[in-house]
Amino acid sequence: MSLKTILSGLLLSGFALSLGAQDLTRNVDPFIGTGGHGHCYPGATVPFGMVQLSPDNGTEGWDWCSGYNYSDSMIAGFSHMHLSGTGVGEWCDISVMPHTGLIPDTGRLFRVKFRHEDEISEPGYYSVIMDNLVQAGFTATERCGIHKYYFPSGCDPVIRFNLGFSINYDSTVATGIRRISDSLITGYRFSTGWAHVQRVYFAASTSVSFKDLLLKDGQTKGKGELNGHFVNGQLVFPNPLGKPIYLKVALSTVSQEKALAALQEVRGYAFEETRRQARSKWEDEMRKIRVTTNDAHLKRIFYTALYHTCMAPVIYSDVDGVYKNAQDSIKKMARGQQRYTVFSLWDTFRGLNPLFTITQEKRNRDILNSMLAFYEENGKLPVWDLSTWETGCMSGYHAVPVMADAILKNTPGINVAEAYAAMKASAFQGIRGTLDYIKYGYVPQDRSGYSVTKTLEYAYDDWCIAQVAKMLHKDDDYQVFMKRASAYKLLFDKNSGFIRARNADHSFTEPFNPLFSSVDENVSGYEEGNAWQYTFFVPHDVRGLAGEFGSTDNFLRKLDSLFSITSDGKGEASPPDMSGLIGQYIHGNEPSHHIAYMYDFVGEPWKTQEKIPFIIDSMYHDNPGAGYAGNEDCGQMSAWAVWSMMGLYPANPCGGEYVFGSPMFPEVSMRLANGKTFRIVAHNCGMGKKYIQNVKLNGKNYSKVYLKHADLQKGGTLEFFMGDTPNKQFGTAPGDLPYSANNG
Repeated sequence: MSLKTILSGLLLSGFALSLGAQDLTRNVDPFIGTGGHGHCYPGATVPFGMVQLSPDNGTEGWDWCSGYNYSDSMIAGFSHMHLSGTGVGEWCDISVMPHTGLIPDTGRLFRVKFRHEDEISEPGYYSVIMDNLVQAGFTATERCGIHKYYFPSGCDPVIRFNLGFSINYDSTVATGIRRISDSLITGYRFSTGWAHVQRVYFAASTSVSFKDLLLKDGQTKGKGELNGHFVNGQLVFPNPLGKPIYLKVALSTVSQEKALAALQEVRGYAFEETRRQARSKWEDEMRKIRVTTNDAHLKRIFYTALYHTCMAPVIYSDVDGVYKNAQDSIKKMARGQQRYTVFSLWDTFRGLNPLFTITQEKRNRDILNSMLAFYEENGKLPVWDLSTWETGCMSGYHAVPVMADAILKNTPGINVAEAYAAMKASAFQGIRGTLDYIKYGYVPQDRSGYSVTKTLEYAYDDWCIAQVAKMLHKDDDYQVFMKRASAYKLLFDKNSGFIRARNADHSFTEPFNPLFSSVDENVSGYEEGNAWQYTFFVPHDVRGLAGEFGSTDNFLRKLDSLFSITSDGKGEASPPDMSGLIGQYIHGNEPSHHIAYMYDFVGEPWKTQEKIPFIIDSMYHDNPGAGYAGNEDCGQMSAWAVWSMMGLYPANPCGGEYVFGSPMFPEVSMRLANGKTFRIVAHNCGMGKKYIQNVKLNGKNYSKVYLKHADLQKGGTLEFFMGDTPNKQFGTAPGDLPYSANNG
């Protein structure tokens, strides 16, 4: 261990001791998920903050979607906006790099080596000592990042703003830097990429006056102000004589003036105070769910997962709720609300958004109203909103189950009539194969690729609309959408036992291999998957799906075989997202996330109880290189772990029912927004005792294999009594099974 690491460790331990009783954040390791295919970043941010101040390696490629991968050893800069766990690399806006002298060629990538033993990452704080001997530390508020740099003695410190820095799809359109004083600059970066329109404004102030500002855009130089394609600015400082140089950088999506106002989120250059405040915000998030266990390994996995559930969506508006959208229009949210962006809905509707209805009730109001603002501006709800631009990434219209779930749970602060109109607008959007879906009852493969995935996901979303229609007594709509919700039956092939792609003439596509997958939608009916995973995507009608197999026993044999057949796939261009395999169950990708819980719906819940601990043990780890089985995907991979380790999961994400798995902790205490507490106690859990013997709810025997959201919100205690052999009588009676549209 280096001397630098020892000194940094002493600083960290001293800071931790100063927090006193605040200790749950100590279980969080932000490096988990930064290696392999996790695509997480290790930098400083606050829950759902606009600023994500984190290092970038300067390497491009799929495993650098967040700008950083633990396998790398170089730093190209520290930028202020990052995506957590996505499958596309974007943002990394407003890149800053400290160095011991002028960087001679700002047009090429400049990088400095570092070692992981010289890094520290904790909630709200990141630091590193690079090989140029600059010690860099970072913390943040919602819209402002603060940097702390120690430069080696005898150097002429430089802090460079590289507005041309980009990764993967992103590229700059226009940039600019303007000198306001000898300690203050402002600027902007406009770019295009995954989101075709991105605008970020910034303001930066320094604790030490800089003696020069060198501006350059290619061969063009400026003095005081420069606008161009790839503007770089180098702040040159006098020797600080061993004292730190502090830098504050604030962001706005509206203007440089609003960015200047956001600088006031940090009082002066109070780095340690800001760091404590950031840590306190994270501590408050962690305290929403307290787990009791002597297993430090499980505690790290759980609390790091809970941490990752607070990384997206992120604030997009200024403190007054004002923002500029992709249409270049300045808008304002309702009083006291914020606009959010980064909606990875294909992933998060499954587990993260249902979790928000418990852990983020107030913030969830703003998130839902951000979706409605998107609808007002674009005519339909978002599919994948980045910087308020519709990227159109992935299939389905999965803002619908998120909105419907919130309405059915009586989430306050939503205009239900507008939300229902928005859901219907998405269901009749006229693009992405929906018109053919309505015409044929399914999406024909010869008219629209990934047709099976589209059909199944539209069908589920339509079931969600039907439930809201029923609540609103819109009987005609209810009938229409329930009919559409059964579209999966039109694609079920009784001969092969798989849900398959059909053409417009109703013929099944040929050839057919259930192991085949491809990134080419023209040759595959399945997006990021194959027939094995998607045959089971009917979360609203599990027993109806079982009926298509001819009997529940036939369905169970098929479900069993999913976990036991070969993990080999077929297809020259199989998606890399298909990772974390157990047979053809693919935990590294979201379409499989409900499947292990399907046994609860068909009378064999002990098989769910058997599989969930194995999935947790094999797919979640507390080390960076193997932290997650696949892309963390803006909190969904982590939300699955949070739910499952507690012993529950929203297998039907809009059903208001949390089906039972196998609890991992002796006790879980959930702090509810209404001031009540809900406890989950697992007697005799651990050491192989994964099977539920019986259950009590508030002291009374409870035979159902699920818990209703309404019962959870009342507060109380759910008790699991665990054992090492299955109780094959518990949770098997027809009246004890979770909802299925067709009870079959």
